[in-house]
Amino acid sequence: MKTIDDLNFSGKKALIRVDFNVPLDEDFNITDDNRIQGAAPTIKKILADGGAVILMSHLGRPKEGPTDKYSLKHIVGHLSKVLGVDVKFANDCIGEEAIQKSAELKDGEVLLLENLRFYKEEEKGDVGFAEKLAKFGDVYVNDAFGTAHRAHASTAIIAQFFPNNKYAGYLMAAEINNAEKVLNKPERPFTAIMGGAKVSDKIQLIEALLDKVDNLVIGGGMAYTFVKARGGEIGKSLVELDKLDLANELVKKADEKGVNLVLPTDAQIADKFANDADTYNGPNDQIPADREGLDIGSESSAHFAEVISASNTLLWNGPMGVFEFDTFAKGTKAVADAVVKATERGAFSLIGGGDSAAAVSKFGMTEHVSYVSTGGGALLEYMEGKVLPGVKALED
Repeated sequence: MKTIDDLNFSGKKALIRVDFNVPLDEDFNITDDNRIQGAAPTIKKILADGGAVILMSHLGRPKEGPTDKYSLKHIVGHLSKVLGVDVKFANDCIGEEAIQKSAELKDGEVLLLENLRFYKEEEKGDVGFAEKLAKFGDVYVNDAFGTAHRAHASTAIIAQFFPNNKYAGYLMAAEINNAEKVLNKPERPFTAIMGGAKVSDKIQLIEALLDKVDNLVIGGGMAYTFVKARGGEIGKSLVELDKLDLANELVKKADEKGVNLVLPTDAQIADKFANDADTYNGPNDQIPADREGLDIGSESSAHFAEVISASNTLLWNGPMGVFEFDTFAKGTKAVADAVVKATERGAFSLIGGGDSAAAVSKFGMTEHVSYVSTGGGALLEYMEGKVLPGVKALED
């Protein structure tokens, strides 16, 4: 796979697929610009070479065509500040205005096209739609790892129109290199920390990791399915009753493969799903019928931290509890602290996107781990061993 370092972009128009699917508040202010910051080095490199940049992205999930709420016009001001240039905007991604503005674009200038998903053809992977987009650039660059697992027009189909002129941006290359480092060259002991709500969401990932890791730490809502499968009383805690046999099967597989499966033993037990709940720390297999576990307990936090601190490679995907409530953020914070300490000692730590990235951001630890992925679903699928259409399109 070629990267943008393999080309001098002087005099060229680079059509870049970025992932600017950023969260906006009700006044259209960006509340987290990590994805914009992540793509900035790629854009700046091309501009510094003397090239022009045409950016295409999606925002949200518009159902019925153009919707003001999902217009990329809302990010133009902030993007201009980050890049240090006045970003031009086309109010369509394939219409006459887009054609004219891209044709008039001069070296050193940036044009942002309107939301790709205002056209259903984008998500359908329509070849005709991809061909229209392809006409805007001399060179295609994909820097949107977060959408690489989708076979959409702008991420996978479009590359065929640039057989000798397709490149990975810096963010895309970094995501793949860091994932490969964990998957294929881990320094041992290698510990994966899995959290989140459901076992079913992570089953393929867990099964893939059982062939690679030394320790598998499981927390979050999914842990109660394991506790219930062993006959524990979990009250109103989150559980997948149709996955009890699967949980027992995973425990058996871990044992057969010599993987140290670390499950929580206690929980922060609450009388309601709220920050001001009445809580106590107790065994997670003795939760009263009218209560639920919303975080791992102090004993589990200490045990998890002990395993993490002895590791040299760490993969973390999913929180240990309802970390959005400060009352139930202690377990996730304990894991984050342990990951940071291990990293400072020299361990390599890869943080999965989504809630894990949000957690390290909440605790101000983003700069203190080795790498925070921008792609939640894409990273999971890559770790599961699946072929990502957006990555394959750059390799073919």
